[in-house]
Amino acid sequence: MRYLLVVISAVVIAAGCNSGANEKAVKAALADTARYTTIEWLDSTKDYGKVPEGQQLDVAFRFRNTGMTPLVIGQVRPSCGCTVAEQPREPIAPGGEGQIRAVFNSEGRTGINHKTLFVTANTKDKQEFSLQFVVQVEKADKKAS
Repeated sequence: MRYLLVVISAVVIAAGCNSGANEKAVKAALADTARYTTIEWLDSTKDYGKVPEGQQLDVAFRFRNTGMTPLVIGQVRPSCGCTVAEQPREPIAPGGEGQIRAVFNSEGRTGINHKTLFVTANTKDKQEFSLQFVVQVEKADKKAS
């Protein structure tokens, strides 16, 4: 039991140390305009049609690094708490592709929902991007008892 506790503690500490180093690298890439690159959004808007209330909807937006230096996604921020976003942790090499992923929780969100993910990257001309999706959440049928 003691061994397990030591192993878990070591993993948590290592992850924390790596996270700090990664944050510093991201900040440096976003601040150094000489390392800015270009991005092509392969899809920046999506319509997911209809889903039943309560479904967790997986959302993904694809992009390509069209520049000559590594692409760093510094931040992905959803427009509301019903969506949890995930960003690539590693830089995307020139010519490489990646995805911005998110999960939309449709519980209590009946009707048409327009959601936005705000993305910050080390790109020329502009560093802020908006990715948008729409989904119609249909009220879940209540079974009669």
